[in-house]
Amino acid sequence: MTPSLLARVLRANSSFVSVAAFASAIALAPSAALACACGCSVFDVGTSTLLPSGPGGTIYLQYAFLDQTQNWGGSGRASAADNDDKEIRSSFYDLGGQYMFNDSWGVMGEVPLTNRYFKTDVGGGDVESFSHASLGDIKLMGVYTGFSSDMSTGIIAGFKLPTGDHNYPNFDADTEIGSGSTDIMLGGYHTGSFTVDQSFGYFVQGVWQHEIAIQDSYRPGYELELAAGVSYNNARFGDLHVTPILQFLVSDRGRDGGAAGDPVNTGYQRLLISPGVAIDHGAAWKLYADAEMPILQHMNGNQLIAPVALKFIASYNF
Repeated sequence: MTPSLLARVLRANSSFVSVAAFASAIALAPSAALACACGCSVFDVGTSTLLPSGPGGTIYLQYAFLDQTQNWGGSGRASAADNDDKEIRSSFYDLGGQYMFNDSWGVMGEVPLTNRYFKTDVGGGDVESFSHASLGDIKLMGVYTGFSSDMSTGIIAGFKLPTGDHNYPNFDADTEIGSGSTDIMLGGYHTGSFTVDQSFGYFVQGVWQHEIAIQDSYRPGYELELAAGVSYNNARFGDLHVTPILQFLVSDRGRDGGAAGDPVNTGYQRLLISPGVAIDHGAAWKLYADAEMPILQHMNGNQLIAPVALKFIASYNF
Protein backbone atom coordinates (compact mmCIF):
# COMPACT_ATOMS: atom_id res chain seq x y z
CA MET A 1 0.00 0.00 0.00
CA THR A 2 1.41 3.39 -0.99
CA PRO A 3 1.82 6.12 1.63
CA SER A 4 -0.84 8.31 -0.01
CA LEU A 5 -3.33 5.42 -0.13
CA LEU A 6 -2.58 4.55 3.51
CA ALA A 7 -3.26 8.15 4.52
CA ARG A 8 -6.63 8.07 2.75
CA VAL A 9 -7.56 4.80 4.48
CA LEU A 10 -6.62 6.18 7.88
CA ARG A 11 -8.65 9.30 7.27
CA ALA A 12 -11.70 7.37 6.17
CA ASN A 13 -11.63 5.23 9.28
CA SER A 14 -10.92 8.05 11.71
CA SER A 15 -14.32 9.68 11.18
CA PHE A 16 -15.68 7.93 14.26
CA VAL A 17 -13.93 10.49 16.47
CA SER A 18 -15.16 13.91 17.44
CA VAL A 19 -13.68 17.28 17.64
CA ALA A 20 -16.97 18.50 18.52
CA ALA A 21 -15.17 19.50 21.50
CA PHE A 22 -15.07 22.51 19.35
CA ALA A 23 -18.54 22.82 19.64
CA SER A 24 -19.60 22.82 22.79
CA ALA A 25 -20.94 21.28 20.82
CA ILE A 26 -18.38 21.69 18.08
CA ALA A 27 -18.54 20.11 20.99
CA LEU A 28 -15.35 20.21 22.64
CA ALA A 29 -19.48 21.75 22.95
CA PRO A 30 -20.53 22.51 26.60
CA SER A 31 -21.32 23.95 24.87
CA ALA A 32 -19.85 23.72 27.24
CA ALA A 33 -22.42 25.03 24.88
CA LEU A 34 -25.23 23.17 26.49
CA ALA A 35 -24.22 23.84 30.06
CA CYS A 36 -25.75 25.72 32.93
CA ALA A 37 -24.25 25.92 36.37
CA CYS A 38 -26.86 23.81 38.09
CA GLY A 39 -25.72 20.47 36.74
CA CYS A 40 -27.30 20.54 33.30
CA SER A 41 -24.28 20.15 31.06
CA VAL A 42 -24.71 18.06 27.93
CA PHE A 43 -21.38 16.96 26.61
CA ASP A 44 -20.13 17.83 23.15
CA VAL A 45 -16.85 16.06 23.65
CA GLY A 46 -16.96 12.63 22.13
CA THR A 47 -19.54 13.42 19.47
CA SER A 48 -18.40 11.17 16.69
CA THR A 49 -19.36 12.76 13.41
CA LEU A 50 -17.40 15.99 13.21
CA LEU A 51 -13.72 15.05 12.97
CA PRO A 52 -11.92 16.75 10.09
CA SER A 53 -10.70 14.12 7.63
CA GLY A 54 -9.35 16.33 4.86
CA PRO A 55 -9.82 19.71 3.19
CA GLY A 56 -13.44 20.80 2.87
CA GLY A 57 -16.38 21.57 5.07
CA THR A 58 -19.05 20.08 7.32
CA ILE A 59 -22.34 21.58 8.43
CA TYR A 60 -24.47 20.00 11.13
CA LEU A 61 -27.67 20.36 13.08
CA GLN A 62 -27.74 19.08 16.65
CA TYR A 63 -30.67 18.56 18.99
CA ALA A 64 -30.24 17.71 22.68
CA PHE A 65 -32.82 17.24 25.43
CA LEU A 66 -32.42 17.45 29.19
CA ASP A 67 -35.05 17.26 31.93
CA GLN A 68 -33.65 18.03 35.39
CA THR A 69 -36.08 16.87 38.06
CA GLN A 70 -33.96 15.18 40.78
CA ASN A 71 -32.43 17.22 43.56
CA TRP A 72 -28.85 16.15 44.30
CA GLY A 73 -26.69 17.19 47.23
CA GLY A 74 -23.08 16.10 47.53
CA SER A 75 -22.76 12.56 46.17
CA GLY A 76 -26.36 11.43 46.60
CA ARG A 77 -29.98 12.26 46.05
CA ALA A 78 -31.43 14.87 48.41
CA SER A 79 -34.92 15.93 49.44
CA ALA A 80 -36.78 18.10 46.93
CA ALA A 81 -37.66 20.40 49.84
CA ASP A 82 -33.98 21.40 50.11
CA ASN A 83 -34.04 23.08 46.70
CA ASP A 84 -36.32 25.95 45.62
CA ASP A 85 -35.86 24.86 41.99
CA LYS A 86 -38.18 21.98 41.03
CA GLU A 87 -37.56 21.39 37.32
CA ILE A 88 -35.38 22.70 34.48
CA ARG A 89 -36.34 21.25 31.11
CA SER A 90 -34.23 22.29 28.12
CA SER A 91 -34.25 21.66 24.39
CA PHE A 92 -31.04 22.70 22.63
CA TYR A 93 -30.86 23.36 18.86
CA ASP A 94 -27.40 24.01 17.46
CA LEU A 95 -26.40 24.90 13.92
CA GLY A 96 -22.69 24.46 13.40
CA GLY A 97 -20.04 24.17 10.77
CA GLN A 98 -16.35 23.68 10.21
CA TYR A 99 -14.12 24.24 7.21
CA MET A 100 -10.62 22.85 6.72
CA PHE A 101 -8.55 24.99 4.35
CA ASN A 102 -5.96 22.19 4.07
CA ASP A 103 -4.73 19.20 6.09
CA SER A 104 -3.46 21.48 8.88
CA TRP A 105 -5.70 24.48 9.44
CA GLY A 106 -9.41 25.05 9.81
CA VAL A 107 -12.13 27.12 11.49
CA MET A 108 -15.29 26.15 13.37
CA GLY A 109 -18.41 27.87 14.62
CA GLU A 110 -21.67 27.06 16.38
CA VAL A 111 -24.89 29.06 16.77
CA PRO A 112 -27.17 27.68 19.55
CA LEU A 113 -30.85 28.23 20.28
CA THR A 114 -32.29 27.08 23.61
CA ASN A 115 -35.88 26.62 24.73
CA ARG A 116 -36.06 26.32 28.54
CA TYR A 117 -38.85 25.62 31.04
CA PHE A 118 -38.09 26.58 34.64
CA LYS A 119 -40.24 25.66 37.66
CA THR A 120 -39.26 27.18 41.00
CA ASP A 121 -40.49 28.26 44.40
CA VAL A 122 -40.70 32.06 44.27
CA GLY A 123 -41.30 32.35 48.03
CA GLY A 124 -43.72 31.20 50.68
CA GLY A 125 -44.25 27.85 48.99
CA ASP A 126 -45.63 29.52 45.85
CA VAL A 127 -44.32 27.48 42.90
CA GLU A 128 -44.39 29.17 39.50
CA SER A 129 -43.29 28.12 36.02
CA PHE A 130 -41.54 30.18 33.35
CA SER A 131 -40.67 29.39 29.74
CA HIS A 132 -38.16 31.21 27.58
CA ALA A 133 -36.53 30.63 24.18
CA SER A 134 -33.49 32.57 23.02
CA LEU A 135 -30.30 32.61 21.04
CA GLY A 136 -27.47 31.12 23.09
CA ASP A 137 -23.76 31.93 23.30
CA ILE A 138 -22.05 31.60 19.91
CA LYS A 139 -18.69 29.82 19.71
CA LEU A 140 -15.90 30.55 17.21
CA MET A 141 -12.76 28.41 17.07
CA GLY A 142 -9.70 27.55 15.08
CA VAL A 143 -8.22 24.06 14.72
CA TYR A 144 -4.74 22.80 13.88
CA THR A 145 -4.35 19.18 12.71
CA GLY A 146 -0.94 19.29 11.07
CA PHE A 147 0.94 17.05 13.52
CA SER A 148 0.59 14.00 11.23
CA SER A 149 -0.59 13.26 7.68
CA ASP A 150 -3.68 11.36 8.88
CA MET A 151 -4.91 14.34 10.99
CA SER A 152 -5.22 12.03 14.00
CA THR A 153 -4.11 14.69 16.49
CA GLY A 154 -5.46 18.20 16.74
CA ILE A 155 -5.65 21.22 18.99
CA ILE A 156 -8.35 23.87 19.15
CA ALA A 157 -8.59 27.39 20.51
CA GLY A 158 -11.32 29.96 20.42
CA PHE A 159 -13.94 31.98 22.22
CA LYS A 160 -17.49 31.75 23.53
CA LEU A 161 -19.23 35.06 22.92
CA PRO A 162 -21.87 36.70 25.17
CA THR A 163 -24.63 36.59 22.54
CA GLY A 164 -27.17 34.64 24.61
CA ASP A 165 -29.94 36.26 26.66
CA HIS A 166 -28.68 36.55 30.25
CA ASN A 167 -31.25 39.03 31.56
CA TYR A 168 -34.54 37.15 31.42
CA PRO A 169 -36.22 38.38 34.64
CA ASN A 170 -37.66 35.08 35.84
CA PHE A 171 -34.48 32.99 35.61
CA ASP A 172 -31.58 32.78 38.06
CA ALA A 173 -28.11 33.76 36.83
CA ASP A 174 -27.08 30.11 36.58
CA THR A 175 -30.20 29.08 34.64
CA GLU A 176 -30.14 31.91 32.11
CA ILE A 177 -29.71 30.76 28.51
CA GLY A 178 -26.59 32.92 28.13
CA SER A 179 -23.92 33.49 30.76
CA GLY A 180 -23.14 37.08 29.79
CA SER A 181 -19.44 36.23 29.79
CA THR A 182 -16.77 36.04 27.13
CA ASP A 183 -14.85 32.78 27.60
CA ILE A 184 -11.63 31.39 26.21
CA MET A 185 -11.63 27.75 25.06
CA LEU A 186 -8.55 25.52 24.70
CA GLY A 187 -8.57 21.83 23.85
CA GLY A 188 -7.25 18.93 21.85
CA TYR A 189 -7.87 15.38 20.74
CA HIS A 190 -6.11 12.24 19.55
CA THR A 191 -7.50 9.24 17.74
CA GLY A 192 -5.99 5.89 16.85
CA SER A 193 -6.67 2.22 16.22
CA PHE A 194 -6.20 -0.94 18.25
CA THR A 195 -5.98 -3.13 15.13
CA VAL A 196 -4.11 -3.00 11.83
CA ASP A 197 -7.33 -3.20 9.81
CA GLN A 198 -8.76 -0.21 11.73
CA SER A 199 -11.75 -2.28 12.95
CA PHE A 200 -11.45 -1.11 16.55
CA GLY A 201 -10.58 2.50 17.18
CA TYR A 202 -10.22 4.82 20.14
CA PHE A 203 -10.16 8.53 20.89
CA VAL A 204 -9.39 10.89 23.74
CA GLN A 205 -10.15 14.57 23.89
CA GLY A 206 -10.62 17.47 26.25
CA VAL A 207 -11.58 21.13 26.40
CA TRP A 208 -11.04 23.75 29.09
CA GLN A 209 -13.23 26.87 29.19
CA HIS A 210 -12.76 29.92 31.42
CA GLU A 211 -14.28 33.39 31.50
CA ILE A 212 -12.11 36.37 30.60
CA ALA A 213 -14.80 39.09 30.77
CA ILE A 214 -18.11 39.19 32.65
CA GLN A 215 -21.29 41.28 32.92
CA ASP A 216 -23.82 42.08 35.64
CA SER A 217 -21.60 40.85 38.49
CA TYR A 218 -21.96 37.18 37.47
CA ARG A 219 -18.82 35.08 37.10
CA PRO A 220 -19.54 31.55 35.79
CA GLY A 221 -17.29 28.77 37.00
CA TYR A 222 -14.62 27.29 34.77
CA GLU A 223 -15.41 24.07 32.89
CA LEU A 224 -13.14 21.14 32.07
CA GLU A 225 -14.57 18.38 29.90
CA LEU A 226 -12.77 15.14 29.04
CA ALA A 227 -13.87 12.19 26.93
CA ALA A 228 -12.43 8.78 26.05
CA GLY A 229 -14.13 6.28 23.81
CA VAL A 230 -13.86 3.19 21.63
CA SER A 231 -15.66 2.26 18.43
CA TYR A 232 -16.16 -0.64 16.05
CA ASN A 233 -15.81 0.54 12.47
CA ASN A 234 -16.55 -2.43 10.19
CA ALA A 235 -20.27 -3.05 10.74
CA ARG A 236 -22.38 -2.82 7.57
CA PHE A 237 -26.04 -3.45 6.90
CA GLY A 238 -26.63 -3.26 3.19
CA ASP A 239 -25.47 0.16 2.05
CA LEU A 240 -25.34 1.55 5.59
CA HIS A 241 -22.11 1.86 7.55
CA VAL A 242 -22.92 1.61 11.27
CA THR A 243 -20.37 2.55 13.95
CA PRO A 244 -21.22 1.66 17.57
CA ILE A 245 -19.41 3.89 20.07
CA LEU A 246 -18.93 3.68 23.82
CA GLN A 247 -17.66 6.76 25.63
CA PHE A 248 -16.81 7.82 29.15
CA LEU A 249 -17.19 11.51 29.93
CA VAL A 250 -15.72 13.50 32.81
CA SER A 251 -16.78 17.03 33.74
CA ASP A 252 -15.38 19.40 36.35
CA ARG A 253 -17.12 22.74 36.82
CA GLY A 254 -16.01 25.38 39.27
CA ARG A 255 -18.25 27.36 41.58
CA ASP A 256 -19.82 30.56 40.32
CA GLY A 257 -18.68 33.88 41.70
CA GLY A 258 -19.54 37.55 41.71
CA ALA A 259 -22.36 39.31 43.53
CA ALA A 260 -24.98 37.59 41.31
CA GLY A 261 -23.40 34.15 41.59
CA ASP A 262 -24.32 31.34 43.98
CA PRO A 263 -21.05 29.66 44.99
CA VAL A 264 -22.81 27.41 47.53
CA ASN A 265 -25.08 25.69 45.00
CA THR A 266 -22.95 25.64 41.87
CA GLY A 267 -20.03 23.58 40.64
CA TYR A 268 -19.79 19.82 40.29
CA GLN A 269 -17.70 16.82 39.25
CA ARG A 270 -19.24 14.03 37.19
CA LEU A 271 -18.44 10.77 35.43
CA LEU A 272 -20.89 9.63 32.75
CA ILE A 273 -21.19 6.69 30.38
CA SER A 274 -22.46 7.35 26.89
CA PRO A 275 -23.35 4.60 24.38
CA GLY A 276 -23.91 5.95 20.89
CA VAL A 277 -24.07 5.08 17.22
CA ALA A 278 -23.05 6.81 14.00
CA ILE A 279 -24.67 5.87 10.68
CA ASP A 280 -23.63 6.97 7.22
CA HIS A 281 -24.53 6.18 3.63
CA GLY A 282 -21.66 7.30 1.49
CA ALA A 283 -19.30 10.11 2.41
CA ALA A 284 -21.70 13.05 2.57
CA TRP A 285 -24.54 12.47 5.05
CA LYS A 286 -24.01 11.16 8.59
CA LEU A 287 -26.36 10.62 11.53
CA TYR A 288 -25.33 10.31 15.16
CA ALA A 289 -27.19 9.65 18.43
CA ASP A 290 -26.17 8.98 22.02
CA ALA A 291 -27.50 8.84 25.56
CA GLU A 292 -25.40 10.23 28.43
CA MET A 293 -26.01 8.79 31.90
CA PRO A 294 -24.21 9.61 35.16
CA ILE A 295 -22.22 6.92 36.96
CA LEU A 296 -20.74 9.08 39.72
CA GLN A 297 -21.42 12.72 40.52
CA HIS A 298 -20.79 15.22 43.27
CA MET A 299 -22.82 18.43 43.38
CA ASN A 300 -21.99 21.38 45.60
CA GLY A 301 -24.98 22.35 47.71
CA ASN A 302 -28.30 21.40 46.13
CA GLN A 303 -28.68 21.14 42.35
CA LEU A 304 -31.14 19.58 39.94
CA ILE A 305 -29.83 16.73 37.80
CA ALA A 306 -31.26 14.68 34.94
CA PRO A 307 -31.03 10.86 34.88
CA VAL A 308 -30.21 10.91 31.16
CA ALA A 309 -29.35 13.40 28.42
CA LEU A 310 -30.18 12.66 24.76
CA LYS A 311 -28.36 14.01 21.72
CA PHE A 312 -28.91 13.69 17.95
CA ILE A 313 -26.81 15.09 15.11
CA ALA A 314 -27.26 15.19 11.34
CA SER A 315 -24.20 16.36 9.39
CA TYR A 316 -23.30 16.92 5.74
CA ASN A 317 -19.76 16.94 4.33
CA PHE A 318 -18.92 19.00 1.26
